[in-house]
Amino acid sequence: MRPKVILFGDSITEMAFKNEGWSSCLANHFCRKVDVVLRGYSGYNTRWALKMVDKVFDGIKLGEAVAVVVFFGANDASLADRSSSFQHVPIPEYKTNLKAIISYIKEKISSTAVIVLITPPPIDEDGRIKNPYGENTTGLPERTNSDAGAYAEACKSVAMENNLPVLDIWSKMQEFPHWEKTFLSDGLHLTGEGNKIVFEELVSKLMEQGISIETLPIDLPHFSDIDPLDPLKSFI
Repeated sequence: MRPKVILFGDSITEMAFKNEGWSSCLANHFCRKVDVVLRGYSGYNTRWALKMVDKVFDGIKLGEAVAVVVFFGANDASLADRSSSFQHVPIPEYKTNLKAIISYIKEKISSTAVIVLITPPPIDEDGRIKNPYGENTTGLPERTNSDAGAYAEACKSVAMENNLPVLDIWSKMQEFPHWEKTFLSDGLHLTGEGNKIVFEELVSKLMEQGISIETLPIDLPHFSDIDPLDPLKSFI
């Protein structure tokens, strides 16, 4: 009955239904208009995501999705010589993987769904040193902001090549003072304010593509449109 908006990404997507999460805000915003389907996988890069993409979308019927949001790159951008090197994916492969995921969505999910790419976020290197994943004895961050920026540029390049909308949160967040602690809880994952900016920018990007609460039909009649003297006729 309702179209679906599917969110496919890593831990920043997996955690997006937590308090003030950008996915929960999206579900509330589109209440009774779409079903927000969360497919977030903590720690995954595009290499792993591509390997299991058919399992991710299993059960999603062809044409059900009105939009698919693809949000990968934060783990791909892990440095090849640091503590999270097992997550690293070189930029050329990252771009190839994104293109393959896009092709899969177009061929298997919907040829008409709006596909929105989101770049990896900026990195607060001090936050990553203080909140490392696993053992990190080097005292160095396993990610750097400049490398995350290179992957953000690669993501934007893929979007441009495929004529897709892209949300550049790497650049957007850095427009604000003190972005490091305002938007990032541990140098990588989002605070409430970080979730808010992703939500607001995504709603704006979807609106540009014609997907909004104004354009989407409501699911079943609004109660004000139901005849109180003969309510059941509204559901025939």
